[in-house]
Amino acid sequence: MTSQPPFIRISSVSRVFNGGNGVHDLSLDIPRGSFVVLLGPSGCGKSTTLRLIAGLEIADHGTIEIDGKDVTSAPPSKRSLSMVFQSYALFPHLSVAENIVFGLKVRKTKKDEIKTRLADALRVTGLEGYEDRKPAQLSGGQRQRVALARAIVAGHPLCLMDEPLSNLDAKLRHAVRKDIRDLQQRLGITVVYVTHDQTEAMSMADIVILMKDGRIEQIGNPADLYLKPATAFAAGFVGSPPMTLIPANALPTSVIPDGFDANNLTFGIRPEDLILSTGQNDHPWGIPATVTGSEFLGAETFLFVAIPGTDGATARLPGRVEISPGTEVSLSWVGAAAHWFDGEHGHRLTPTVPGTSAQDTKITSQPDTATSTL
Repeated sequence: MTSQPPFIRISSVSRVFNGGNGVHDLSLDIPRGSFVVLLGPSGCGKSTTLRLIAGLEIADHGTIEIDGKDVTSAPPSKRSLSMVFQSYALFPHLSVAENIVFGLKVRKTKKDEIKTRLADALRVTGLEGYEDRKPAQLSGGQRQRVALARAIVAGHPLCLMDEPLSNLDAKLRHAVRKDIRDLQQRLGITVVYVTHDQTEAMSMADIVILMKDGRIEQIGNPADLYLKPATAFAAGFVGSPPMTLIPANALPTSVIPDGFDANNLTFGIRPEDLILSTGQNDHPWGIPATVTGSEFLGAETFLFVAIPGTDGATARLPGRVEISPGTEVSLSWVGAAAHWFDGEHGHRLTPTVPGTSAQDTKITSQPDTATSTL
């Protein structure tokens, strides 16, 4: 059985602006019908990648194919895609219905078809009954639904979304995230979605593409990025709060896996994997620490601790935990919960450490765990 060809193929594409920002030698395959999130900090190249797919930027070199067609130099109108923007881009003087079908009218679509597509879009976006309202009469979430409905009526198999929820408050973001994901699955379209918010990426994506400095840092499903970050950057970016990263030379020597140089090694641990003890701790690699503060969030408590020679750590503990600042504690973990990274380049390492069930004592490095084929 042959695998289905990618719906979008980006091959060795670069687009560099004055100052060096942009994307560099980017290669990427995106499957048809997938929800793909481009994630990363400001300036990492995620919006440039989206604009290259859209045709709003033209590559300096490399090729872009959509549905088997080379669109590298094609204008946006020839790429059979729709876009949803951060700003909604609605006409304030037009009604909801007029905003939704504006593009169809420009393309001189038949009136009966416009009517049918409008009815479908209003139904799936929950905007029935709002057809005659102007954008100023809508909430932020309703305006974003109008922008989504406009993308739906276009009938294109590809939808590009550029930070579409950043103008919404937290409660609305949660609701509209679910709407967008449900719509994508119902319509079977391919979505490429740009965000700097790792919560959006983790909750919506089939595939996350984490970017840094114009290059791909890691590709995988949300669980891959959380449980097996390919680099220290990925470990520190994904997760809320993020993974605690500590120079290994600040840890007790009993912690360091055999064969490693503690001066060229970074230790990582997720907040929920830290075990905290306030009494006598007989664990072979307890780390002395001092409580500096806490946040009680109802179902859990975040405990912040200082560790000499480091930026400290965060422990996520269930329920309500009351420990006064200044309390001396000891931190430990189950051996398999530890993550190890090359101290110089940040690549993930796979040593055998105490507390794991691995039989092989060989220490290996995985410098190229990010893959550009989805």
